[in-house]
Amino acid sequence: MITEQVYFHGWFYPFRVHEEKKQNLCFPVLQNFLYLAMTACPHAYFKEGPRSSKLKVALPITLTPVLGHEVSQLAAAALEWSHEKTPHAKVQNFMLERDDKTIAIEVPLWLTPEEMKSYASFFGTTASLTGHIDVLRMEDNKVWVWDFKPHASKEKYAQTQVYFYALMLSLRTGLPMDSFRCGYFDEKVAYLFMPSDKLLLSENTNSFLK
Repeated sequence: MITEQVYFHGWFYPFRVHEEKKQNLCFPVLQNFLYLAMTACPHAYFKEGPRSSKLKVALPITLTPVLGHEVSQLAAAALEWSHEKTPHAKVQNFMLERDDKTIAIEVPLWLTPEEMKSYASFFGTTASLTGHIDVLRMEDNKVWVWDFKPHASKEKYAQTQVYFYALMLSLRTGLPMDSFRCGYFDEKVAYLFMPSDKLLLSENTNSFLK
């Protein structure tokens, strides 16, 4: 069974969770968060402030490109066979319904200024950071945070967007960053990386979690 809530967060986001796969998760805290996001999402945070998808900061992340990755194969099949209207909807719903590792799509996330040192200087605002994970998967006891990008090879800041998704999900669940893996993909190639909780430490920004 798939549970759905369509949220208007500046645009319509169909947050969908596959309940059977959620119940089989090895992390109860992730189960709890998905329930919280479905029943008590703090919508006010999404009305203003920065979005992860709009960040134009190139964090020093080493990417590993993988041609023909499993998620790319799923995307290719979705784009060919799905009857959804948009490429994102085709890929997301196909994976949720056909892929046994995909748990949820369009997962809402937030980071408040109190949760990160030097938040205002880093983001240029005191409004909360928000975002929506395109595809949330489980593989080898790791939580995979994925973003579908129709032209992945041309992306400049996608790794920053996905990194903050992982950071926000770590904060919301209490899971360490080592529990997460990240990537973005299209139907040809996937770009993978391991998020680090030390990435935001720098002499220039002096920014990290409180």
